Amino acid sequence: MVVLRGVVTSLNFTVGTSLVRSNDMANNINAIITMIMSFRMNYSKKLLLFNLNFVFRGALAVIRGFGDYMGSGTVIVTGGAGFIGSATCELLREIYDVIIVDNLYSGSIDNIKHLLRLDNVKFVKMDVTDHDEFLRKLKPLIKDVSGIIHLASIVNIDEVNANPRRALEVNVLGTINVLEFMRRFDINRVVYASSVAVYGEPEYLPIDENHPLRPRNLYGLTKLMCEQILWRYYEDYGIKFIALRYFNVYGPRMRQGQYGSVIYKFIVSLLKGETPIIYGDGNQTRDFIYVYDVAEANMKALDSDYVGALNIGTGREVSINELYNTLCRLLGKYVKPKREPPRIGDVRRSRANIEKAKKILKWKPKVDLLTGLRYTINFYERVISKKA
Repeated sequence: MVVLRGVVTSLNFTVGTSLVRSNDMANNINAIITMIMSFRMNYSKKLLLFNLNFVFRGALAVIRGFGDYMGSGTVIVTGGAGFIGSATCELLREIYDVIIVDNLYSGSIDNIKHLLRLDNVKFVKMDVTDHDEFLRKLKPLIKDVSGIIHLASIVNIDEVNANPRRALEVNVLGTINVLEFMRRFDINRVVYASSVAVYGEPEYLPIDENHPLRPRNLYGLTKLMCEQILWRYYEDYGIKFIALRYFNVYGPRMRQGQYGSVIYKFIVSLLKGETPIIYGDGNQTRDFIYVYDVAEANMKALDSDYVGALNIGTGREVSINELYNTLCRLLGKYVKPKREPPRIGDVRRSRANIEKAKKILKWKPKVDLLTGLRYTINFYERVISKKA
């Protein structure tokens, strides 16, 4: 049944990933490819080639069916209709029942509508800042909950600076509400979406988990506050947690609009023939990681007994100028970017040391930047063409 779910997922989803473990899937990959290819007449040549990437998600389901993941029961995902949340739920639902919690402020029902057709996925529209609503709406659904993946957050630095009160309510109070809910219903495992922003300007590269925690902006401060709160709840109530410090996540279904990420803004501007903006000289660097690599890290963290923080990145730093030029090359067009002053709170360089996550989670990123950018461009080309 798990195998069939994975194959159906591969045929219907419209974003790709390459979560491959070649040794384990050798006996199954040919069968999956054959099943996928049997549907070739339903797709244009371009879309078929793109959908072949989904072979790997079906293969991942096969691997999980062999017991590589030991999870069972129900997982609650806050922010599950968002960018990272929807990708995470796609993987989780292979072996868990999934309850998606989202107020649809930055998330979208379009991100999860393919999941809501499944009998093991439920959606609850609610705000994590409302403690009473949290209890009222989720209490009837609580049954054999394995853990919570807490992604609900205001993540854009500009948005946090524009509305700091709301950011504190969502990021900090929302986390406390989740932990209080867990304490009340004896749920003892949470995966928390933290951020590279807790480190601030790096004193050395690559940044490991022992690096000093000196956030340069309010967003990073809210994430650090939540990590400290998680430690308190672990020591006082035994609620185990992993705080995954995401570096710069990108991929299909990124948040749109003025608070979208740099990759989203570059791609959409170039596709529309508009002028992208580069803040500062563009030599600042970031560690960009594909969203489905992050989703797999979330899933592995849920299945781990480790308590503490782990970096989730690639270990490679790329300048904003290099990123922009790469996107121009992939799209076959160049628009001279507009230069504006650096943003408040931006760091100069960023690169993750991910050795600890590799060791503890038995995880590593599998999608390189060029491949991930191609997947992402393909997704937004189709989004924009539908709106035209």
